[in-house]
Amino acid sequence: MARWIRYLWAAPTTSLGLPFVVVAGLTGGGARIVTGVVEVHGGGVGWLLRRAPIAGGAAALTLGHVVLGVDRDALQRTRAHERVHVRQCERWGPLFLPAYGLASLIAWWRGGSAYADNRFEREAYACSDPRLSGPP
Repeated sequence: MARWIRYLWAAPTTSLGLPFVVVAGLTGGGARIVTGVVEVHGGGVGWLLRRAPIAGGAAALTLGHVVLGVDRDALQRTRAHERVHVRQCERWGPLFLPAYGLASLIAWWRGGSAYADNRFEREAYACSDPRLSGPP
């Protein structure tokens, strides 16, 4: 039962990621479910991620229970990190994206990086590789 509650609580954010399944499918990419998370890769999704406003683009991005990846290799490499974001979204539900944005704003306002010093990213890097406290 608790699993379904987590899925429902994260559903508003997940719903933002689900259209990318269609985008990937129509543009040569693909999608599959891995441990209860929809992983979408390649095609137009890869193109968009490579042009993300993060320095140099993004290898992957999480929207609830949907993880977008440049390609399958990127999804494999970033799986542990992105699963931390899935768990964060399960905790924060529809407040996750506003909280993430606010954390970026606070980090930037304090003179840090809106990405690397974002508390959600620091947690994801620390959990996915305890030797790291931020992006490599």
